[in-house]
Amino acid sequence: MSDNESISSASTGQASASPANSHAEKLLLILMMTLILSVMNATMFNVVLPQIREEFRLAPSQVSWVMTSYSILYAIGTVIFGKLSDRYKLKNLITFGLLFFAGGSIVGLLSANFWMVIVGRVLQAAGASVIPAIGLIIPVRYFSPESRGRAMGTVAVGLAIGNAAAPIVGGFVAGSFHWRFLFGLTLLVLLTLPFYRKYLKDEPQKPSPIDIVGAVLLAGAVGALLLSITLSNVWLAAAGTLLLILLVWRINSAAHPFIQPSLMRNRSYVIALVIGFLSTSVTIGIPFLAPQLLADVNGLSPSIIGFVLFPGAICSALLGRKAGKLADRKGSPFLVMMAVSLLFICFAALSILAGAPPWIIAAVLLCGNLGQTFMQIGLSNTISSTLSVDQVGIGMGLFSMNMFLSGAVSTVLIGKVLDFGNTSVVLNPLRYYQSGTAFSNISVVMAAVVAIVAMLYFWRFNLNKRVVVAAAQEK
Repeated sequence: MSDNESISSASTGQASASPANSHAEKLLLILMMTLILSVMNATMFNVVLPQIREEFRLAPSQVSWVMTSYSILYAIGTVIFGKLSDRYKLKNLITFGLLFFAGGSIVGLLSANFWMVIVGRVLQAAGASVIPAIGLIIPVRYFSPESRGRAMGTVAVGLAIGNAAAPIVGGFVAGSFHWRFLFGLTLLVLLTLPFYRKYLKDEPQKPSPIDIVGAVLLAGAVGALLLSITLSNVWLAAAGTLLLILLVWRINSAAHPFIQPSLMRNRSYVIALVIGFLSTSVTIGIPFLAPQLLADVNGLSPSIIGFVLFPGAICSALLGRKAGKLADRKGSPFLVMMAVSLLFICFAALSILAGAPPWIIAAVLLCGNLGQTFMQIGLSNTISSTLSVDQVGIGMGLFSMNMFLSGAVSTVLIGKVLDFGNTSVVLNPLRYYQSGTAFSNISVVMAAVVAIVAMLYFWRFNLNKRVVVAAAQEK
């Protein structure tokens, strides 16, 4: 079967698995609210790390485990829940996940010492990791291909609002009450559980065996690689690589492997993973790089930085659904073209203007935020079209995990470049502000990666656009 035929059949299969559902729109709204709380929980603890460090008298490397432990479990759990969704009912998985999430929140709320804080965050991550999994699966299973872009757009709105609100809400709660109440705030997610139980369908369970050995190898490989990146530890990197090799062996030798070999032989899917890795390494640079630029070069306080970043985040939230509808109407390649254009403009401008007044940086970041949201919608829509109906759970779970790995690699590399400070090497001769040279150089590299993403995407998927659309229309 040719790649075009595989894409066509995958899209047709998903259309048949996504019948019109009277509760789909309500389910999408509940999902958006859940994503807002989930994203806030993942990031708003950044604001209170200094308070936690002071209360428990910790070193910076110790307090960082509040975020590191969460990120590792979150990445592993996303792909595990994605795989389980191919076998078990979504309503049962979301019930288990949200109850686990709430349990972690209660432990953190009652924490009397630092180890209880870490246990709370680990339990939170183990439960909350069901949310990004269903966030990518529900639009695929409950919406036909011709309306899936709008559903993905709604998911992007939830992510954008959560990212925009996290520093503001986190700072307010910690300042007005106590940082422990951030754990209590996330208990609100339990209010969504009855609606999931009501609106999610009773899908037939598939009695296929679960490859426990494969799952353990995958979790170990991801955990070791993420830790090696975070801690810059070569031994952990070697252990992660060894586990990855064993996982490949397991995939090709087990009767029912955790990851089906056919998924890795799907060239369109694998190329989409590569594109996703590269694009995430760029888009993660916006929320990671911008605050440091504004603090180190412009000398702004955290509260002012939040206001500079806020317009871009809000515009992304407001335009997310419209972008999804645009993908439905004109195709995902059109939206991806807009995304890479906006991202290229953002990083090209930053390579010239790093160090400019904050209002100029805010305008530049507006392009970057919109590009980030458009890319997420367009790429998620594209990758769903490469998967057959029985591969949606594990396929989208791996896609989500792939983005976590990319973000970890990107932030470490950017951080190491910034550690060197300004340099005599100038990659863009048009760079205007000398104080922003390091940020300018990083932006030049980011712009180059965006160009590579554009070439890869349109080489592989632009020609297949007609096939995907035709398959959806035939159904």
